[in-house]
Amino acid sequence: MSTAPSPEPVPTAAASAPDLGARLDDLRREYAALQARGLSLDLTRGKPSAEQLDLSDALLALPGEGVHTAEGGTDTRNYGGLAGLPELRRIFAELLGVPVEQLLAQGNASLTLMYDTVVQALLFGVPGSERPWSREEQVTFICPVPGYDRHFAVCEELGIRMVTVPMTPDGPDAEAVAALVADDPSIKGLWTVPTYGNPDGSVVSEAVARRLVSMPTAAPDFRIFWDNAYAVHHLTEHEAKSANAIDLAAEAGNPDRVLMFASTSKITFAGSGVAFFASSPANVSWFTKHLAIRSIGPDKVNHLRHAMFFGDADGVRAHMRKHREILAPKFSAVTSILESRLGGAGVAAWTDPDGGYFVSVDVVPGTASRVVTLAKEAGIALTPAGATFPYGRDPQDRNIRLAPSMPPLEEVQVAMDGVATCILLAAAEAATA
Repeated sequence: MSTAPSPEPVPTAAASAPDLGARLDDLRREYAALQARGLSLDLTRGKPSAEQLDLSDALLALPGEGVHTAEGGTDTRNYGGLAGLPELRRIFAELLGVPVEQLLAQGNASLTLMYDTVVQALLFGVPGSERPWSREEQVTFICPVPGYDRHFAVCEELGIRMVTVPMTPDGPDAEAVAALVADDPSIKGLWTVPTYGNPDGSVVSEAVARRLVSMPTAAPDFRIFWDNAYAVHHLTEHEAKSANAIDLAAEAGNPDRVLMFASTSKITFAGSGVAFFASSPANVSWFTKHLAIRSIGPDKVNHLRHAMFFGDADGVRAHMRKHREILAPKFSAVTSILESRLGGAGVAAWTDPDGGYFVSVDVVPGTASRVVTLAKEAGIALTPAGATFPYGRDPQDRNIRLAPSMPPLEEVQVAMDGVATCILLAAAEAATA
């Protein structure tokens, strides 16, 4: 599979007016029939399905009665162990490609760790800061688009200005990023999902990673927020390996530039997993210093049950192959239906990812909001148009994120056929307006 989109979508204005009129009438009848079905389907968020969650039910019986001691004699029921259990950290250090001493295992959500990191930077600054970020006249983050709405929400809530750069199949447009950071000291951060990006499934290449960690920056305390949420979430036998950004940054003489985040949220239980933070020794020390004030240690019982459940890194890989068996047919259904209904029509382009949780669709410019509205009125819930851009504003009103993971396969197929009808109808309306 490829993460590159299909050919650039163009409006159907090349067709003759009578043909467009006839097609519009047909599509309106097809849409009315879709509405008459009384559907209630949801492709809005990248949640694991119940079938995926069932794969981890054995966690509920762990660590077991009387089993609470970790290696070294640590009683997991008690306070302490701020860095998390070493046996669990070793498993994910191997999977994430970081030294175990530079990896912290914490609570259930990597989003919490990302939010905390930004807040701590605002309050205290980071290693290399001249002052806390909140004392700067302006703080700016670079946001690749289309991108992850929750990254943008963190910035919006905390008053951080956002500027955008395009995403490519190899990650953020590195030259565009380099041009921005070279002269603007207000730019303190870059968001990126390096492996199977949200929503386009892109994978940051080693060349792009090298450029990002080595480029000169006007801000001495510039940070890359490396949200490795889907590092092991493969949909095919071709398993992309994340660029080793932390090592590359150290080699480039910028060891503190990368802050990595990950979690088991879409590996075990989405609400009861383990989140991870990794970075340079200086950044880990900085993070731990402030963490020690607000916490006396993470949920080590949960750490122990996860370590027992997986056993080792290969245990995680085997578990994720089970996820793939459930997810791959759903993603295949999305792309095959888009191809059969829209291929060659010139009204949409979409990604065909090798992993992750989303398919990104570009429709005729100016029609994404209309597609989402049509789908809603036909009983198919889609992520709001614009969600993949800062402030919820897609300047071309063209991108839609599809999340097929949660519904059963049969519902994904029905929903996607309906979405295709909505895309065609919106395109025909625009072409005849």
